[in-house]
Amino acid sequence: MPRPIQAFVHTDALRHNLARMRAAAPDARVWAVVKANAYGHGIERVFEGLRGADGFALLDLDEAQRLRSLGWRGPVLLLEGVFESRDLELCSRLDLWHTVHCDEQIDMLSRHKTQVPHRIFLKMNSGMNRLGFTPTRFRSAWTRLNQLPQVDEISLITHFSDADGPKGIAEQIATFTKTTEDLPGERSTCNSAGLLRHAGDTAVAADWVRPGIALYGSAPDFPERNIAQWDLQPTMSLRSRIIATQDLQAGDTVGYGSSFKADAPMRLGVVACGYADGYPRHCPTGTPVLVDGVRTRTLGRVSMDMIAVDLTPCVETGHEAGFGSEVTLWGKASNGTVLPIDDVAQAAGTVGYELMCAVSNRVGFTQD
Repeated sequence: MPRPIQAFVHTDALRHNLARMRAAAPDARVWAVVKANAYGHGIERVFEGLRGADGFALLDLDEAQRLRSLGWRGPVLLLEGVFESRDLELCSRLDLWHTVHCDEQIDMLSRHKTQVPHRIFLKMNSGMNRLGFTPTRFRSAWTRLNQLPQVDEISLITHFSDADGPKGIAEQIATFTKTTEDLPGERSTCNSAGLLRHAGDTAVAADWVRPGIALYGSAPDFPERNIAQWDLQPTMSLRSRIIATQDLQAGDTVGYGSSFKADAPMRLGVVACGYADGYPRHCPTGTPVLVDGVRTRTLGRVSMDMIAVDLTPCVETGHEAGFGSEVTLWGKASNGTVLPIDDVAQAAGTVGYELMCAVSNRVGFTQD
């Protein structure tokens, strides 16, 4: 039989989270962001759960082709635009909308031969300082694009750097609004944090919103708020099984480097999961995990193929955990108990995004 570790993608949870995003901005259309292979879930596996979106936003052309091959005929937006001139040919063939964030992309458009003008999202750098035209150059970029026969409608887009924190979005919204106040075209501003935390502010009203991480059951502002508080459901569950048990005495150590030492007799379980599966090697002792739905902790270092978990809480609650017991590394256990991916990411000193995207190819995926 195959190794017991497996990732489950929950279609109903995707639908729920998408509905939650719509409820947060009922007057806006929704881009479902599926970059990075749908945050590690797989575009083909999330498509059914997210096809109720108004459009899909992503980064690379291969993923756009995969969406079209699934039968999607609605809008597809390239969030970083094109990288070289020949990409525009595929944009024309696949009817892709694309972001323009630099002069070089305008140059490429000006040389592009097409019978069907392109739909463009012109990006402003309103304070993130990654992509986009600064406010002082934004209008001249718009004017130049507007003069090109290769360009049809121009929409306006920016990205928030601090929507999830105390600084907030007021300064960026003011910059974006002032610079674009008399320009035509649809607007798109909110990411997941902007949508959940600030959509009630009339100043951020927009034609399109762009939720990403919230669609996949991770809170964009964790630990200030968790998924239960935002009414989000986990869309990926990483589960394995215990493949061995060990009884320790006081003073016994666990794993490479003997980084964990038992201070009393205890039982541990060895789980078929390690950093080669995408589980973070730097997760310390105490990282939360579920065994048969009971919350417990990891012990010692994460190995390439195995981790050790403390079975004491299972014994204390009357569970006979042992060989073959289900282990939920994050997500939802078979009995319905939830271990939010954010809790695991916090223990690892990272974010849920990274854990989702890092699940390795040797892990089997099942769509439910």
